[in-house]
Amino acid sequence: MHWENYNPPPETADILSHCPNVIVASTTCELLELACWGPDNPRYEVAYDIPGTGRVVEAAVVRVRNGLSVNYPEPYMRRRDPDCLVIGDSLPTDKDSFQQRFGKGFAPVRAEAFAWLKTQELAIFGFKAGQDGMGLDALAIVPANAAFFAFGLAMLQGIVPYDELPTDFAPQAVIYTIPPFRHTHFGGKQVVVHNRQPEVYEMFSFNLYPGPSAKKGVYGMLLDLGEREEWVTAHCSTVQVVTPYDNVITIMHEGASGGGKSEMLEQAHREPDGRLLLGENLVTGERRYLEVPRSCELHPVTDDMALCHPAAQGNNSKLWVQDAEDAWFVRVNHINYYGADMDLERLTAQPSTPLLFLNIDAEPGSRALIWEHIEDTPGQPCPNPRVIIPRQAFAHVVDEAVSVDIRSFGVRMPPCTREQPTYGIVGLFHLLPPALAWLWRLVSPRGHDSPSTVDHVAGKNGGMNSEGVGSYWPFAVGRRVPQANLLLQQFATYTRTRHALFPNQHVGAWRVGFMAQWVAREYLARRGSARFRSDQMLPARCPLLGYTVHQPHVEGRMVTTWFLQVDTQPEVGPEAYDQGADILYTFFRRYLPDYLEPDLDPLGRRIIECCLDGGALHDYEALIPVE
Repeated sequence: MHWENYNPPPETADILSHCPNVIVASTTCELLELACWGPDNPRYEVAYDIPGTGRVVEAAVVRVRNGLSVNYPEPYMRRRDPDCLVIGDSLPTDKDSFQQRFGKGFAPVRAEAFAWLKTQELAIFGFKAGQDGMGLDALAIVPANAAFFAFGLAMLQGIVPYDELPTDFAPQAVIYTIPPFRHTHFGGKQVVVHNRQPEVYEMFSFNLYPGPSAKKGVYGMLLDLGEREEWVTAHCSTVQVVTPYDNVITIMHEGASGGGKSEMLEQAHREPDGRLLLGENLVTGERRYLEVPRSCELHPVTDDMALCHPAAQGNNSKLWVQDAEDAWFVRVNHINYYGADMDLERLTAQPSTPLLFLNIDAEPGSRALIWEHIEDTPGQPCPNPRVIIPRQAFAHVVDEAVSVDIRSFGVRMPPCTREQPTYGIVGLFHLLPPALAWLWRLVSPRGHDSPSTVDHVAGKNGGMNSEGVGSYWPFAVGRRVPQANLLLQQFATYTRTRHALFPNQHVGAWRVGFMAQWVAREYLARRGSARFRSDQMLPARCPLLGYTVHQPHVEGRMVTTWFLQVDTQPEVGPEAYDQGADILYTFFRRYLPDYLEPDLDPLGRRIIECCLDGGALHDYEALIPVE
C-alpha cells in the first residue's frame, strides 16, 4: 500500500517520505493488532524518552477479550482539560492564540513537531470528518507505538479502506499526533493546536487522551466548516422514542459536559422489584417511586455530534439532524455495579467487534467490564470511565436524518435546601419558549460536579462554569457571535420543534440522578404531538425556567408537585428558591454580555437585553412567536 495514493498536502508528504517507516492502515482491526505490537503481546506501554526526565509512560495498553483497555498513569490524563484548545493561526477567533498563551508564535513549534515526526515510525489512515457531502476528507498521522490512539480515532470517525480510496481523495484536514511535546513544551498539560491554513486544516494533538483531539478536535473542524458554510454541528444526543402504542417522538438532547446526552439513549435504571426510584430526599431520607410497567423503545440516532446540514433539512418547520460519527464515546461512571444497565453491559461485555475501553481496570486476557472503574486515588474511582462503541452495534440505530419534535437541554443540578440555597431549583422538566431556549444554549452551564473535565471538582460546592454557545464552544475555533447567530436562525425558523429543560442529579432537596430526564422522556413521548393546554402549564416562579406542568401522569401514576415546582418542597420553600433564582440570573448576566457585539443578529440582541432587563416570560414568547 502506497501512502502517496492519499494525495497528502506537500508538508505531510515531506514527513512521510523522510520518516523511517509508514504503516498504512486500511481497517480498525489492523490498528487493533498494532496497538500491542502484534497479536501475541498481551500488554504494551506507550512510552517516550523525555530529555532531562527519562522514560515516561503515557499509557498502558492491554489486550482483553472484548477489545483493548487503556489506562493513563496520571489521573489528569483521564479526562479532558477544558482549556486545551489553542489557535495557531491568525484568523478571527475568540479563543486563546498560541502567542497569547505561550508568549511566542506557533511556527517554530510546528517545525519542531514535523522534525520529530520524521524520526518516528508512523501509522496513517484516511477518514471522512462528518458524512459524505457534509464534511471533510481527512488524514491521520500517528506514531505507530501509539496505535491505540489511532484505533480510537478510526472507530470514532471511520476509516476509508485502502482498496476503496477514491481517486479524488484530497485531505482538507490533517491530524498530527506528537505526544512527548506535552512534557518538553507544555509543562505536562493537554494541548491541542488548531492551525487553519488556506489549503488544509491542521490539528496538532500533543497528548494521547482521545477526548480533546480524536473526538472534540474533529468537532472543531466541523464547526469551522459550518461557520464558513452557515450551518451547525450540534452538541447533542438524539433518540426516536417509540411508545407502547407505537407513537414515535424524536428528542434531541443538548447540554454541557455531564448534561445527560449519553444517558438519554439509555433505558431508565430500575430497582430489583422493577420500580423506578424517582428520588431520595436528602433531608428526610424518604424515597419516592414510580411504577411504569413498560418503558418506551429507544432508537438511537446520535450520541454527541449531530449535523444540522442544509442538505438534511425537510419542509415541516422542524429541525432535521444526522449523526456526524461512526462510533460513540460513552461515559459509564454511573454504571457502578453489575446489573445497573443490562443492555449496555451485555453490549460491551460480548461485542460483535472489539471495543476501546478507557479508565477501566482490566487485566490482559480478561473481559473488560464497564463497572470496574480505575481509581484516581485509593478508594476514589475515576469519574470519567469511557468506552468507544461502533454505532452499528446498538439495536435499532437510525442511520438517516430525522425530524426533531422536542429539543431539550440538560443541566447538572446541586441539592438546594433552606440551609444551603443553590441554583438547584429546576423541576423534573420545564417547557421553554424558543427565545429562552436559545439563551440557555448561549450560557450552557457546566453544572454540579461535572465528571468529564479536569475541573469537575469546582462544581461540588455549587459552582457553575459556562461552556458557551450551544455547549460546543470549548471545541470551536472561530468567534462566538457567528455561532450564536446560526443557532438563533434555527430557533426562529424551526418553530414546530418544541423546547424543554431537564435537570439531572438533584431536584431541590431530592437526589434523582438521571431519573428526571428519563421520566420526562417517558411522559413527553406518551403525549406525542399533543399540545399542552393553558390550564396544564404554570409559569415557573423564576422566568428563566419557562413553564412547569401541573401534575403530569405517567401510565396513570401522578408525579407529585414537589418534583415539578421546587419552591413547594418543604425543605426548600420560596425564599431559598428565590436565592437560587438570583444565582441563575447572576450567571446569565455574567456571560450574556460577551455576545453583544456589532454583528450579533438584532433579534438576538433584543432577547439578551430582555434577560438583562429582567424580562417576564411573556416577553420572551413575543420575541419568537410560535403556535
